[in-house]
Amino acid sequence: MAETRLIKKYPNRRLYDTAISSYITLADVKALVLDGVDFQVVDAKTGADLSRTILLQIISEEEEGGEPIFSSALLAQIIRAYGGGMQNMLTSYLEKSMQLWADQQRVMRERARHFVDANNPVQVLSQIAEQNLSIWQQAMDRFNPEHHQPRSSSESEAGSASGTGTETSDETDARSDSPKSSGAGGASHSTSSDKEPR
Repeated sequence: MAETRLIKKYPNRRLYDTAISSYITLADVKALVLDGVDFQVVDAKTGADLSRTILLQIISEEEEGGEPIFSSALLAQIIRAYGGGMQNMLTSYLEKSMQLWADQQRVMRERARHFVDANNPVQVLSQIAEQNLSIWQQAMDRFNPEHHQPRSSSESEAGSASGTGTETSDETDARSDSPKSSGAGGASHSTSSDKEPR
């Protein structure tokens, strides 16, 4: 496994890449991200992890200089999520969503290589779209708070009561019409003398 690349940030805001022993810019850090290089940015004096801060600076420049990904409405929703009880769940959801999106992009690139040999490229694209929809639906179901919700105790009691039930009137009448055992003056249907000898 490749070792994490260490980048130090000095008080003059300059970034020093220890792997190449040279100062680099935010554009260079962005290139490392695009190349999938694992790195960490630390404060040269305190050793504090500044990776998130640097990545947020890159995102800010991309949002201002190019086609933005985050709309104002989306940013407002993210801000409202801070401090709430569902913040950790939102983090996990966004991470899994981005991983799913990256996986689907990889699959589409792989299948795009076969478009030249495909008899019907439109059908191939349609199949990819259907698979994407199915995967997204499964991901949404996992985060549905009503998904796999346990039954309440009252529902369980109601279910068991419906299974046992109470004696119906027909069953009561049937039992009342059955012959009662005879008393002292009555003859028993089965006595010890009626038994067959062994």
